[in-house]
Amino acid sequence: MGIAELLRQVDGSGEFGVWLGRLDGTPVFVHEAERAHYSASTMKLPVAMAMLRKVDAGELSLSQPVAVHNDFASAAGGRFGVNPDEDEAPKTWEELGKKVPLDWLAAEMITRSSNLATDLVLEQVGIAAAHAELAAATLPGSPAPESRIQRGIDDVPAARAGISNLMSPAGMAGVLVAVGNQQGESADYLRELLAGNQWNGEIPALLPKGTRVEHKNGWDTRIRHDGGIVRPADADPFVLVVCTTSELPDSEAQKLIASIALEAWNHRHDLEAAR
Repeated sequence: MGIAELLRQVDGSGEFGVWLGRLDGTPVFVHEAERAHYSASTMKLPVAMAMLRKVDAGELSLSQPVAVHNDFASAAGGRFGVNPDEDEAPKTWEELGKKVPLDWLAAEMITRSSNLATDLVLEQVGIAAAHAELAAATLPGSPAPESRIQRGIDDVPAARAGISNLMSPAGMAGVLVAVGNQQGESADYLRELLAGNQWNGEIPALLPKGTRVEHKNGWDTRIRHDGGIVRPADADPFVLVVCTTSELPDSEAQKLIASIALEAWNHRHDLEAAR
């Protein structure tokens, strides 16, 4: 069953976007790829990119200690805290009141998708720097990008003011293309973090065991996204991003993304045939 048929089966149940293409940024299959969705945790990848840019510039150090706290400046003014009941990465919370290295927080942010770790890293990096990484990665030929980073995770005052983080499949694909083509220790470090993602219920789920997938996913109410670089041992790497905002049960949204990834995998030797 092709990708288009998989999407036809869920037609009318929400918004679904797909970007499938090569690591050089050439798309081979797109569906509503420019439409932005609430980003959920996909925004954590540009945050990590901005962190590493500052590390390379000498403005930050991966070994520098960061105090773990839960009180942050809101993008709408005032303060906010992360809701621990909605953070599925408990280790960062165990360090409240202590200091941990920045790279430990980065690993929690990417591999376990810790919301608290994300806001701590974002506090060091700055929202503008994270958004700049996202904007700079816009693929050639894409229209004015709708993807944006404007606030931290769980910034309820900002959300109430209409300040949100958005990600389109094409926007996430541009970020992944940038990550996949960067050279140097920082790029290698980030790709290893993505390959170490502990939440693998989407793109990697139906692929052969041991397949390297450098990916970052995100989820929330009605939201399930995943975007990654898939590196087959016997074919060129490819980039796949699927964003879903729908009424599907969460497990069905995961299954849809996994099925699209399997279809791409089955055509890895002739990616253009993935339809």
